[in-house]
Amino acid sequence: MPALASFTLRRLARGLVTVWFAVTVTFLLLRLLPGDPALAIASPTMTEETRAAVLERYGLADPLLVQYGRYLLALVQGDLGTSFTQGQPVSAVLLERLPWTLLLTGAALVVTVLVGIPLGVLAAARAGGGLDRLVQGLGVTGQSLFVPSVGVLLLYVLGLQLGWFPIGGAYDRGVYGGEWYLIVLHHLALPALSLALVQLGAYVITLRSTLIEALGEDYCALARAGGIPYRRVLWKHALRNALLPTTTLVGLQLGFLVGGAVLTETVYAYPGVGRGIYEAVTQLDFPVLQGAFVLLAVTVVVANLLTDLVYGLLDPRVRT
Repeated sequence: MPALASFTLRRLARGLVTVWFAVTVTFLLLRLLPGDPALAIASPTMTEETRAAVLERYGLADPLLVQYGRYLLALVQGDLGTSFTQGQPVSAVLLERLPWTLLLTGAALVVTVLVGIPLGVLAAARAGGGLDRLVQGLGVTGQSLFVPSVGVLLLYVLGLQLGWFPIGGAYDRGVYGGEWYLIVLHHLALPALSLALVQLGAYVITLRSTLIEALGEDYCALARAGGIPYRRVLWKHALRNALLPTTTLVGLQLGFLVGGAVLTETVYAYPGVGRGIYEAVTQLDFPVLQGAFVLLAVTVVVANLLTDLVYGLLDPRVRT
């Protein structure tokens, strides 16, 4: 247990440093964006006196180091600031959008795992065969796909041309009750499929490689020599050990899913945090952008931390 506690503290410290670095870089990069935030807050026709008053009111006239220190102090206290354009606390703005992003990324991750495991196992079981080459080809193709390109293609073919799915949004207004959940899932299908297709290739190829390696280990050979059927050796013995490296990949994929959600939500006009980031960029709404990137950074760090802990529990060697 002490080894596990030390392992957890090391990972937690590394996660805190990562969040601080992300916060700092985001703060500085936003100040380099072209444009004047006062124009988004007030009016393009305002006088210079009004502009100076707006910048002073929101603390944008202070030196950069002063703004940074004030922002860090507020962040430590849990205050993400107030949206320039909406006039609401950033936390309220993000909490309204967060459930949609969690639903999207969660659905894409579930599809990736449920489809990726059988494909990886089938490819490894028939290594070198036609099915294996087909799966590898599809996996490499999937890794080279760009999320917005996939989204636009699916949107055009399945949404616009065939009319099988809605072409935007997350639900239909005025619909409630049990039917509402079916409509939400109907809107969710294309965005989740877009994310899953891009992530599926890496998962399948990694699982295939680790499973082939596991099947070549002595314990699998001994199990086969002992009369255990190949199917049972494959699914019960080899797959269990092959899933250890892919556990880490799932955690890493969550980070890519969060990043991909920003692009996917923009393509599908999906009302999640990613769409909020796009809108905040066009409006130079610094507090919303900073809060959104802090939220995404914390999400990725927590996902990686949980992945490391699960891996440490499964494989004691990692803790040392």
